[in-house]
Amino acid sequence: MSAVETRAGDGDGTAVSFDLNGTAVTVRVVEGESLLESLRERLGVTTVKDACSPQGQCGACVVLVNGQAVTSCALPTTKIAGRRVVTHAGLPEAERTLYARAYAVAGAVQCGFCTPGFVLRTAALLARHPRPTRAELARGAGLHLCRCTGYTKILDAMELAASCRRGERALPPLPEDAGVGRSYPKLHAERYALGEEAYVDDLAVSGMLHGALRLCDHPRAVVRRIDTARAAALPGVACVLTAVDVVGARRYGLIEQDWPSFVAEGETSAMVGDVLAAVAAVDRRTARRAAALVEVEYEVLPPVTSARAALAADAPRVHAGRSNVLARTRYARGDVAAALAASAHVVRERFTTQCIEHLYLEPESCLVAPEAGGGVHVWSQGQGVYDDRRQLCRALDLPEAAVRVTLVPNGGAFGGKEDLSVQVQAAMLALRTGRPVKLTLSRDESVRMHPKRHPFELAYEVGCDATGRLTALRATLVADTGAYASVGAKVVERAAGHACGPYRLPAVAVEALAVFTNNPPNGAMRGFGVNQAAFAVEQLVDMLGERCGLDPYQMRERNLLCDGDRFGPGQRMAHAAGLLRTLAAVKEVYYGAKVAGLACGIKNVGIGNGMTDVGRARIDLLPAGRVRLCHGMTEMGQGLHTVAIQIFCEETGLPWPADGTVEVSTDADLDCGMTTASRATVLVGNALVDAAQKLRQALAAEGGVLAALEGRSFRGEFACDWTVKPGGPGDLRPTHLSFGFATQVVVLDEASGKIQKVVAAHDVGRALNPALVEGQIQGSVHMGLGYALSEELRLEGGHPVDATMRKLGVLRPHETPDIEVVLVEEPDPHGPHGARGVGEIGLVPTAPAVAAALHRFDGRRRTSLPMRDNYEKVRR
Repeated sequence: MSAVETRAGDGDGTAVSFDLNGTAVTVRVVEGESLLESLRERLGVTTVKDACSPQGQCGACVVLVNGQAVTSCALPTTKIAGRRVVTHAGLPEAERTLYARAYAVAGAVQCGFCTPGFVLRTAALLARHPRPTRAELARGAGLHLCRCTGYTKILDAMELAASCRRGERALPPLPEDAGVGRSYPKLHAERYALGEEAYVDDLAVSGMLHGALRLCDHPRAVVRRIDTARAAALPGVACVLTAVDVVGARRYGLIEQDWPSFVAEGETSAMVGDVLAAVAAVDRRTARRAAALVEVEYEVLPPVTSARAALAADAPRVHAGRSNVLARTRYARGDVAAALAASAHVVRERFTTQCIEHLYLEPESCLVAPEAGGGVHVWSQGQGVYDDRRQLCRALDLPEAAVRVTLVPNGGAFGGKEDLSVQVQAAMLALRTGRPVKLTLSRDESVRMHPKRHPFELAYEVGCDATGRLTALRATLVADTGAYASVGAKVVERAAGHACGPYRLPAVAVEALAVFTNNPPNGAMRGFGVNQAAFAVEQLVDMLGERCGLDPYQMRERNLLCDGDRFGPGQRMAHAAGLLRTLAAVKEVYYGAKVAGLACGIKNVGIGNGMTDVGRARIDLLPAGRVRLCHGMTEMGQGLHTVAIQIFCEETGLPWPADGTVEVSTDADLDCGMTTASRATVLVGNALVDAAQKLRQALAAEGGVLAALEGRSFRGEFACDWTVKPGGPGDLRPTHLSFGFATQVVVLDEASGKIQKVVAAHDVGRALNPALVEGQIQGSVHMGLGYALSEELRLEGGHPVDATMRKLGVLRPHETPDIEVVLVEEPDPHGPHGARGVGEIGLVPTAPAVAAALHRFDGRRRTSLPMRDNYEKVRR
């Protein structure tokens, strides 16, 4: 046993000695320092992740202390003196292999940020109870959160590990066949499981400083004075920046450049997440102390905190000189008034949905290093490295050649990492100090700053004839888009475009508005406005069915879109047979259950609406048989890198080399835009098919000798440039590249009303990787259940309240019902090997299916989300 001693950054600190993975260590800690901070910042143990410190409410930071699983972010280091601490490195090698392999082959790793915590929890549970039931495992992991998987495959992994540990079965090998259609494990899944795959906040480079931000205290206030003197005087502080230090454009944004990197003196804040100052210091604790010392004087003004208030004629302007209406989408076809007047049945209803926090487990983080010639190298977790670069160039007044952005696959995003977060401030600090700077948000800061899911108000009027065929729909949708534009205009455009759901309607009139308020911004989140509309339209179809004597299945069978029918804005549908197939796939389950609810969904694949969707990829053949795949989109847990490997192997017939890599960096010049709209697999996949076919042709010309192609690169591209914006009169042209289709059934216990299971039938076109596809859908359904029943970011006066991990309402393992996925494969001619995008469609039908099931149970319609009074209905 060897000994290690570290010292505190502030004075001598308190010496604490303990055993870490069999080595005696002594750390000198400051007051209030957590075990997680000591492990990560002092001892360099980054396999233990920081998602919510100091809340201790997500499990990502779990370690074993004297054999017990504990949350290290909530445990003061002083409490573990003389005790034995085990992280992943301290597990016996056989156990490390067991748990890593079990999680990999079970498909339990998506973004991977939560997985190391689950692994150590598994080790503790099985050491204490070698033969647990699945329900006991779920309860035993009840502290943990996963935002990606829906827990099904995590519990599968835990059961597999338990079975292998008892010697009842052999540990499965990792599959070697990486072709299309195989459940090939996520790239580096075993490393993710053990915490060895680095995220941005795990990175460290020589001479690195740490950054911190001073955020605004009020959602709407004139900033009269910012005094940085006390912050700058704190020992260890390298620099403090404010708006006066910005050399380029001070406002950025994906669509409108309205989001300030810093709010200046004399300006009016728009939200409590506005940045007033940024600090760089020798360590994170010092940087945060300095940021807190920045003094600010305000003239506080009353905030605008609802879309309805913002629309009032006398409402203050959230942004001086412009309307509070960010965007408006309208379209109409047919004579809606006449059609409704002639309808046998008409229903009218208003619906409201809530603001939702993405709650990806990895908080925002960015590392920036200055480069020779005045440029920067940026390690980003964002959803689009090329969009990051474009905005950074404007903010820093640098040419694109001087800004290099490398993707570090992130710990979850779901749309919330499309906008810039801390990249600009980190880059400015790095350029000012001439040293690398890493800036990572706390969980509280993340909640204040990044865009959320839009809350909507929806007013609908829908009619049908005496036989139950839908005749007309009129809808008005109003969304609170928060403080800045983000992609709010596109969210309401998407919601409007899907306002009719997956139904055939001859007459339609839709209007949707995005409205500025002083709430945190609302932008992209999985579903992108479509699930808000689905909550309304699916229930209205059921209500009309009651009027004309048809059950929910019959109403959908009669009204679902088929090839040749017109989708809401007018697009003539093609390749839509999978929609009715998903309905047929759940017929037996629906009619076989005594209490069940049914809902269908449609969701675009690709941004469309007149924008070009582009995928680009490149295959590089390197020395010694190495292969490098490059593309322009973000791996964020969906398995994009893995599917890229599978397409390469399928198209070329070559095996994937053990030292092969998949990389995303602006160095590669493969701009694909943002990773959004369920399009990454389709666009990158098609581009890789193109590149791989070129490689295969070249290989054939060389007689199949791969070494003859060493040093060559093969580039591929795919573009969809044929879509149009919704609203063109009589326009039958497509608004989107393609669509995903789904039908879901929620089954309740007839006595208690508790959710027993969810059956999700999805047309995926072609399951390129069945395990990854199932995991995406299970995770989406889990998110949809939280959206339906428990999740909400509550705001009071523009301030988030009760915004801890627990209070935000994400369902835990023991609260999540069984989720059964039925894969329908109706090939899409626009997708690689027929695949459709599935990233978002998974939660579109979930909330209305839950509402329908609850209505079937007690006869009460629910028109507002979340249906919190029914939260207990999911608990096991």
